[in-house]
Amino acid sequence: MILERLKGLKIKFEELGEQINDPKVIGDMQKFVRLNKEYKNLEGIIDAYKKYKNLLDNIDDAKRVLNHEKDDELREMAKAELDELTQQVGPMEEEIKLLLLPKDPDDEKNAIVEIRGGTGGDEASIFAGDLVRMYLKFCEKQNWKVEVTHYSEGTSGGYKEFVFEVRGNNVYGIMKYESGVHRVQRVPQTETQGRVHTSAATVAVLPEAEDFEIDVKQEDIRKDTYCSSGPGGQSVNTTYSAIRLTHIPTGVVVTCQDQKSQIKNLDKAMKELKTRLYNIEYQKHIDAIASKRKTMVSTGDRSAKIRTYNYPQGRVTDHRIGLTLYNLPSILDGNIADILNQLQIAENAERLKENEIA
Repeated sequence: MILERLKGLKIKFEELGEQINDPKVIGDMQKFVRLNKEYKNLEGIIDAYKKYKNLLDNIDDAKRVLNHEKDDELREMAKAELDELTQQVGPMEEEIKLLLLPKDPDDEKNAIVEIRGGTGGDEASIFAGDLVRMYLKFCEKQNWKVEVTHYSEGTSGGYKEFVFEVRGNNVYGIMKYESGVHRVQRVPQTETQGRVHTSAATVAVLPEAEDFEIDVKQEDIRKDTYCSSGPGGQSVNTTYSAIRLTHIPTGVVVTCQDQKSQIKNLDKAMKELKTRLYNIEYQKHIDAIASKRKTMVSTGDRSAKIRTYNYPQGRVTDHRIGLTLYNLPSILDGNIADILNQLQIAENAERLKENEIA
């Protein structure tokens, strides 16, 4: 029963409140951060519990008046109040069911986003550039902070590869739905016959690893330095400020060259390396989820075709949930919130079925 589960969580919430004020816990930063995050995650559920319990108490009061009061006018008022309160129970319970779903602890994290041109040659790089612009615009609308880590420009425009870090509230929880293959159908700039071509770009959204989550041994890392380069390979500066880190056990390689300072580039490269290593393990968890989900929402399958952008029809179709919108220019201008909301609704519906909260 929902009420019993909420009562149990209220007890846990109170215990966590005592623990995070314990000097021993405060002295253990890793434990303090974990418990404090758990405490904050429960705040919304506890608020909902208070409202739900208050609603049930008011219903009991109205029933009491209806069953024991002799005054017809008071009974009529109680009946009207009971009808109104009873209508609120269903929607409130649905809201609580969503709150009771197990949260992905990575949802609240910052994210690293990498966009790469796929099949389609120069047109794929140009399309990757369109996606970069779309996401940067979206991040701007969300008031998130963006830092570019690395990019490689295409020969005819756009980007062969573009990697950036996003910081803000619930970044990964929102952006995770974008991982996968994005397909574009349009007449390329280089097409002389006016034929529509299909190209693709891949997007990977990775939850940023926190320092206490993964321990990387320095002896497992090979560090190389080189001069930063710009379009066409021209040297941007003459100092060896660009950094390439190779994790020898896994072969994972990251580069960072956007800062003039080698120290700053090293710091950003190390952060990205930890994130990629963390995501090797995280992907195993995601794959296990994918086997249960019909829509493959937020499963991080980078080989799955998730969305098509059709220019002749001005159409965008998300294949996971069968959503089609005819506002392509607006979406490419960063207005993707509606799509992400629909994806989240679809995922929540599946998770409710999985958990069968009664």
